[in-house]
Amino acid sequence: MEENKKTSNDQNESAEQKPGVKQFFQLGEVGGYFFRKKDPSRFSDVNIRMMHGINKISIIVFILGILYIILRRFF
Repeated sequence: MEENKKTSNDQNESAEQKPGVKQFFQLGEVGGYFFRKKDPSRFSDVNIRMMHGINKISIIVFILGILYIILRRFF
């Protein structure tokens, strides 16, 4: 009887940990990178701003490239 309780608990835990489609399409860190508020306590100079600007451009170009490959594949 205790074994049945353990297996049902294990099944519930595995069902909770299984990622869904909603979690797959979450922006997470990338979305936070583009849409975050300016932190006045964070150190900022020209080099850091340039680095973050180039990183944002490279992420956008990468996403556009992936979309182009996907669209070219299906159309």
